[in-house]
Amino acid sequence: MDVEIHIATSAYAKYAQEVCDLIYESAQARGTGIAKRSPEYVAEKINAGKAVIALDGEKLVGFAYIETFSHQRFVANSGLIVHPDYRNMGLAKKIKRKIFDLSRKLFPNAKIFSITTGLAVMKMNTELGFKPVTFSELTDDEEFWKGCQGCRNFDILQRNNYKMCLCTGLLYDPAQKEVAASSFAKKVVKPIVKKKAPNKLYKK
Repeated sequence: MDVEIHIATSAYAKYAQEVCDLIYESAQARGTGIAKRSPEYVAEKINAGKAVIALDGEKLVGFAYIETFSHQRFVANSGLIVHPDYRNMGLAKKIKRKIFDLSRKLFPNAKIFSITTGLAVMKMNTELGFKPVTFSELTDDEEFWKGCQGCRNFDILQRNNYKMCLCTGLLYDPAQKEVAASSFAKKVVKPIVKKKAPNKLYKK
C-alpha cells in the first residue's frame, strides 16, 4: 500500500462522483444515514481547498471535507470515508488528523464539532482534544441538522426537539485550549523559574 493524503486542489475534482458513490455505499452497508451530497457540492469543496483526498496511485481510497456553519463560528469535518479494501489499516485516523489540521489552519478560531455513534470516530476525536457535549453546545444552524434527515434515527432527533439523539456530540473549542495552556503556564512553568541568586564568592 502506497497511499498519499493530499490537501485537495482543482486537479482532484474529477473524483467527485467517486467520492459520492463511496459515501453512499458506506451508508448502505452500515445501515445509517450520511448526509447525501451531490458531485457538484463535493467538487466545490475540492476546488476551494476544503477537503483532503487519499490516493493509492490514481485510485481513490479515502476522503473528508470541511463544512462551516453559523458564520464560520463552527466547523464540521464531514464525509470521512475509507474504501472497504483499505480499512483497518489506520488510514481513517490519518485522514482525520489531516482534515483536523486543515480546519485549524483555515478557521483557527472556530469550534470544530462532530456527532457520531461510531466508537472509532469518538476515539479519534478524543485523541485530538474533543470533549463530549450536549447538542445545545453545537451549532444551531438549520443547514447542519438537515443533514440528519437521511438517518434512520431522525425521528428520535425530531421528537427530542434536536436536543438529543443516539449520536454523541463532540466539540473541540480552541478558546478552552488556550485557557488551559495559560493556566498550566501560570501554575507549573512560572513557579519553577526562580531568580538566580548572586554568587557570594564575588560579593564585595
